[in-house]
Amino acid sequence: MDGSNAKVPVAAPAAVAKAQGGLHAHAMAAAFLLLWCSGYPAGKLAVLHGGPFTVLFLRFAAAAAIFAALALAARVAWPGRRALAHSAVVGVLSLALSFGGVYEGLRLGVSTGVSALFIGAVPLATALFASFAGQRLGRWQWGGLALGFVGVLMVLGGRLDTTGGSAAGYFASLLGLLGLSLGTLYQKRHSSTIDLRVGLAVQHAVAAVAMAPLALLVERFQSDWSPTYLGAVGWIALVNSVGGFALLFALIRRGAATDVAALFYLVPPITAVMGYAVLGERLALPMLPGFALVAFGIWLGTRREAVS
Repeated sequence: MDGSNAKVPVAAPAAVAKAQGGLHAHAMAAAFLLLWCSGYPAGKLAVLHGGPFTVLFLRFAAAAAIFAALALAARVAWPGRRALAHSAVVGVLSLALSFGGVYEGLRLGVSTGVSALFIGAVPLATALFASFAGQRLGRWQWGGLALGFVGVLMVLGGRLDTTGGSAAGYFASLLGLLGLSLGTLYQKRHSSTIDLRVGLAVQHAVAAVAMAPLALLVERFQSDWSPTYLGAVGWIALVNSVGGFALLFALIRRGAATDVAALFYLVPPITAVMGYAVLGERLALPMLPGFALVAFGIWLGTRREAVS
């Protein structure tokens, strides 16, 4: 039979559009991961050339100005004092306390991959804190918490030196995890319809105010103002604080909130690889199963079926 006259099936326009939309979403997800993970080595570079509180003051102040300008340009209506107060509390917990702990940990020698591992465990810590407030956890959530804890121990291994600066660094990272977890719970309880640009402007402004006394009194705005320092601060202020959040919420608006949450499972291992490539940080083979176990524990503990 001659196949020269056989008809070649043509994909329906809807199917083509769906496939292109899927590729676009994957590209956005990959860009978000790279931008988000790059904030850890950029932050580490910044604190090698300046005090962590000074770095955060500059980061938060710059981001607050950008978000406020965006809100003013769009002529967004500003909410009442109560909504602004709730956003201020979120800024103190989720930005000032969280990043203050993370960046102080980076200064004290915590690697970027381990730092990302602490923050990546926020869903598990949030669930644990919610259980203290009376929310019942399912067996899968408890299983996820247990696996995540074991994975963290595997990654850290014998690196917790209780007599040196490392212990203080890990404690600071733990404070960062605590701040972000409490901020997440507070935001869920006091969620409002406040415009995203206004909310982020207020949160970053309050965080900058919180960092200012520490930067002045503790560090005296210590920095060498080198091109590396300015480039790192500019990167975390513009690319992470603004570009990262823009991509994050663009993905969420596409209706992929669950998929976006799953992206954070990849943040610690990708950050560890970036830290190895950019900063020459230690990436030992025994650490990799620990990263994988934490990611699996977070996935297990945050599934919809986890709450029984």
